[in-house]
Amino acid sequence: MAVVVWIVEGTWRACVDAARTHTPADVDVVLLHVTPADVPGAAHGAFAGLLGRGHPTGHHTAEGWGRDPGTRLEHLAAASGRQLLQEAADRLGRPCARTERTGRVEREVVAAAEGCDLLILARDGDRTYLGPHSLGPAARFVVDHAPCPVLLVWPEPPPGLPTMPQPPVRHTI
Repeated sequence: MAVVVWIVEGTWRACVDAARTHTPADVDVVLLHVTPADVPGAAHGAFAGLLGRGHPTGHHTAEGWGRDPGTRLEHLAAASGRQLLQEAADRLGRPCARTERTGRVEREVVAAAEGCDLLILARDGDRTYLGPHSLGPAARFVVDHAPCPVLLVWPEPPPGLPTMPQPPVRHTI
């Protein structure tokens, strides 16, 4: 059995705890963190298109001019992802693999879940009440397209049943 645990800042603890609780100790666990490519990509584009056109006189590359800020953002994101995966592995407390991917987050998670037996992820929307809005766009996409069973966890205690949306009123004519 192979389990992928999607590690996201703010909700990863609940996912790791669910893996510890709901999977046998001999299961192969993969901790997955995905860094979105859009922010470094925008910085690369801005540098190449707008910011990279001119260099004020007196400033040199060694002083920071001429350096692509997208590269710096990529390095910061990678370091942050490694640290998050290390903290998750420490919390899991058993052998696991760690995978860092970059790209469209929801698509990378679905691709990483190919061939696994379970995907664990947390709700990423408005978690103040029960209902469909407790899933944000990324989690909704993953739940809808996952190629395996999904364990969807609340990152904090779930709200009570009174928060469930009322059914629509049906009018008869």
